[in-house]
Amino acid sequence: MPATERVRIVHRFRSDPATVFAALGEHENLGAAFGAKITRLRDGDTHRNGVGSARTLKVGPLPGFVETVTTYEEPTLIEYEITEGSPLVGHWGRQEFSPTGDGGTRLEYTIGFDAKVPGLAAIVAAGLKRNIRRGLPSIVE
Repeated sequence: MPATERVRIVHRFRSDPATVFAALGEHENLGAAFGAKITRLRDGDTHRNGVGSARTLKVGPLPGFVETVTTYEEPTLIEYEITEGSPLVGHWGRQEFSPTGDGGTRLEYTIGFDAKVPGLAAIVAAGLKRNIRRGLPSIVE
């Protein structure tokens, strides 16, 4: 998964991995984490939010783009990539869920990408870090 920019966020939730996975796997819940309007385009091949499911993200006045789930291993791993309509290149995301000793969940969320426009990737990375850190706690505890 080569990428010029990498965003890595580690967040701990009080809820168990199955609860956190279900909340973050539901496309419509991710708007708060990305500061975007999210619309489900299609359900997955074997699960509503599983492999093949897709969503459109629209941030402010910018054109929307499509993310498609490529890996869905409940309750431990979700991977996705941008499949349509973005100035970002080689964009992928990986959410890894693991239990903590106190019954909660550790999320390691990594996003990688480059951009067609010089300097854009660094700007997008800064915005993603800010929005995801602010938004994750509002999705689930």
